[in-house]
Amino acid sequence: MNQRSNAFESTSPEVGPAEVSFWQAFLFWLKLGFVSFGGPAGQIAIMHQELVERRRWISERRFLHALNYCMVLPGPEAQQLATYIGWLMHRSWGGIVAGALFVLPSLFILIGLSWIYVAFGELPLVAGLFYGIKPAVTAIVMQAAHRIGGRALKNNALWAIAAAAFVAIFALNVPFPAIVAAAAAIGYVGGRVAPDMFKAGGGHGKADKSYGRALIDDDTPTPEHARFGWLKLMKVAVAGALLWLLPMGLLTAGYGWEHTLTQMGWFFTKAALLTFGGAYAVLPYVFQGAVGHYGWLSAPQMIDGLALGETTPGPLIMVVTFVGFVGGYLKAMFGPDSLFLAGAVAAVVVTWFTFLPSFVFILAGGPFIETTHNDLKFTAPLTAITAAVVGVILNLALFFGYHVLWPQGFAGGFEWTSALIALGAAIALFRFKQDVIHVILACALVGFLVKIFL
Repeated sequence: MNQRSNAFESTSPEVGPAEVSFWQAFLFWLKLGFVSFGGPAGQIAIMHQELVERRRWISERRFLHALNYCMVLPGPEAQQLATYIGWLMHRSWGGIVAGALFVLPSLFILIGLSWIYVAFGELPLVAGLFYGIKPAVTAIVMQAAHRIGGRALKNNALWAIAAAAFVAIFALNVPFPAIVAAAAAIGYVGGRVAPDMFKAGGGHGKADKSYGRALIDDDTPTPEHARFGWLKLMKVAVAGALLWLLPMGLLTAGYGWEHTLTQMGWFFTKAALLTFGGAYAVLPYVFQGAVGHYGWLSAPQMIDGLALGETTPGPLIMVVTFVGFVGGYLKAMFGPDSLFLAGAVAAVVVTWFTFLPSFVFILAGGPFIETTHNDLKFTAPLTAITAAVVGVILNLALFFGYHVLWPQGFAGGFEWTSALIALGAAIALFRFKQDVIHVILACALVGFLVKIFL
């Protein structure tokens, strides 16, 4: 297969890469949708390797600038990053295709896996597998905090921001939007007082590394479609509002405001708009709403859903698809003879309202961000917020660890077997650098054997 037809083949660093057509990019985004395992850290690493190092479609500095913007947004940063780069290369349709193909394979896979889970989850085989998977998830989230922290925390100032964010959310229960605002303010002031500490990537290493001339290089002029304009902004805002209002209006008119589908659309709209820091930061909010307030599923089911999200391609926040399917299925919205249909429709509704804002944020905010990729007063707040997100992810790891190791609360017994499985998973991930999928499969097998023989 020649260079132009293979979206994963590299180019020579001595010459700039050839122009990439819309359909070449389409094939790349389609393949990425099926191989983007490992949660946001793994997906960002895949995109960095393919787009920056091998294909050189975008330079290191432009990639990190886009990533910092995506990490400050509510929603899945890896999917938003794909949308951003697709938009930068091939206008609005390029961004829509890149973002949609990042999600669609996972949507269909998770609908199938969710059905197997709710229909056959009580079988000893399935129950044993998930008994082993739950502790593995705790270790995986801890590893994510370590990996993202390794990329973002490049100096003592950023370490201090991460530590303060952790204390604020863990010990003081400070809302995450307040943490984001405080980090942005610190970054803004720090960018003026100590600019070297708040450069993209922490002012060290990766942001200054080059893999050769890129198609969108550091000095490549911003294309016309990516330049800011008030008319462009208004068009995107109106289109986004209509794409939200029409389905929400139809759900309200057809089923009423209190119906499960309507409430799912409203709740996951709030989740998409009011939670920051990507999938790991949004999960506690989803847990509180879906489990505690609405009762769409139980806490153990939520952790199982995260495990399924980790073992399928696509954004980790696709766990909301699992939440929607289980909630629709168990609520039997269309009657006892249409359980699968109810689950599938709920999964699609939840996915639509969760991801719609991400496309609007990129298509509306991208032109403004493209004008700031050499402006420290904008990059410094984003760098500080990225550091704060690390502290929030660490808090989430402890959140899941508590529910796995003390499933009945501290008053109940300690799950020693789960603790040993979690320790083994952590050793495999941190010490031996094993793949996340392999770790989950191994822990699932251990959990099955434990349930059979103990």
